[in-house]
Amino acid sequence: MSDPFYFFSELHLVKLLGIRAKNPCELLERIKQVPPSSIYYHTHRFLQQHHYLSPEPPNDFAYWVTNILGLDALGESLASVDIVRFGSIDELRQEFIRILFDYIAKGKYCLDCEAGEEFHFMDCVTVIIPTPYVARTVREFLDIIPKLSIYSLYFHVFEARMRLRNAENDFSRWLRDSGQIALADKLSRLDPYTMTLEGLREKIIKVVSSYV
Repeated sequence: MSDPFYFFSELHLVKLLGIRAKNPCELLERIKQVPPSSIYYHTHRFLQQHHYLSPEPPNDFAYWVTNILGLDALGESLASVDIVRFGSIDELRQEFIRILFDYIAKGKYCLDCEAGEEFHFMDCVTVIIPTPYVARTVREFLDIIPKLSIYSLYFHVFEARMRLRNAENDFSRWLRDSGQIALADKLSRLDPYTMTLEGLREKIIKVVSSYV
């Protein structure tokens, strides 16, 4: 192997932006203006907070439109957004904008929610923290995976896809750079969006075990 792999984890500091929406028209305009980190929070956080559920719940936008406004068709369209297809948050933002714009362009009434039920846009600051784990070989990598927190797995797999802007994750990138091409390909082909984080851990262990 070449350079060692240093495992990291993450913490999220969540804050209110003071930006609200009471109907689909306002939701569209607010999605256009909030920072990328807010779009990330309202989509990807479900994957981490509900890591024990599979498939993952819908994004916050779909949840609010469906359960607060009662607009089932629009909610289904928003919930159907496959976030794995998008290489950046701006691309993901544009998909939500397209869906809401198309809905409003059809002359649909922008129904207001009840007072106190507005959509509140949140933001989060991600703090990356080191762990005591370092892998220098595939064997060491395999021994460490069961010890990692789900937050470390999330960082190295889900967030890595947005950082690297391709199908790679931090694990497969390290293995590929170390000459383990076949193993890297197998890990990069895992679809983390179709399983829980614990299920993902088990899959990684199974795949890597066959190469040790």
